[in-house]
Amino acid sequence: MRPDSPFYLQSFEVLKKSALFSRLDEDVLRKMFLIFRHQEWEKKQVVMEPAQTAEQFFVLVTGRVKVVRTNPATGREFTLFLFGSGDCFDVVSLLDGKKHDVYVVAMDDLSVLSAPIDTVRDWINKHPEFNRSFLPCLGKQMRVLTELASDVALHDTEIRLAKLILRHIDHEYNEDNDNVPSRLKLIKDLSHEELAGMIGSVRAVVNRHLQKLKQEGIMIAHRGYLEIKDLHALIRKIEEHLHFNKDKNNEKG
Repeated sequence: MRPDSPFYLQSFEVLKKSALFSRLDEDVLRKMFLIFRHQEWEKKQVVMEPAQTAEQFFVLVTGRVKVVRTNPATGREFTLFLFGSGDCFDVVSLLDGKKHDVYVVAMDDLSVLSAPIDTVRDWINKHPEFNRSFLPCLGKQMRVLTELASDVALHDTEIRLAKLILRHIDHEYNEDNDNVPSRLKLIKDLSHEELAGMIGSVRAVVNRHLQKLKQEGIMIAHRGYLEIKDLHALIRKIEEHLHFNKDKNNEKG
């Protein structure tokens, strides 16, 4: 990106703070930054199809995207990742150079940086600090997928939803005051249908569970977005479910 671009300053600050690029010397980062192009998409547009995952690498500047797998027979979607400002994709294709069978869809109007994936892969070989940042980023995404697979296989939809909410709580927001409702990152204003796609369920089931969380005093809603009123109760609900399943399995043994 050229220094005279109106998007230069904001985009560079986001790149500098992103997990993948934050360890780099600023002079090295500025040289890399010249390779990036600024692009924009409107909400609900497809940012990337499977064939494109092996061609371009993206860093989100503003907005959110979801990474989904789709059943071609039914059109049903399952959300694997939800990314926001500073996040990078597609890390999987960056690793092996093969296309990734996913679609990336804009959930807001987007501002992104893009670079050829072969160039970014070359940075891994040339810059040790970049390589050291890449492995933890890859590990984080692998951990997310592992937890997602475990949740779908081992827990009912109520607990999958509770764990999804817990993963997206902004703990820094109320770390000094337990009486302040906890804000949610990335999922605060998602529709029930979108939330259902993240836990392998359907809208009606998610709606029922959210209503129950409100009745229990765990969650409150404000004009289209959600907050957690009682974080400890949410954690307790998950722990009680896990203990119950453990005791039940011990009885079977």
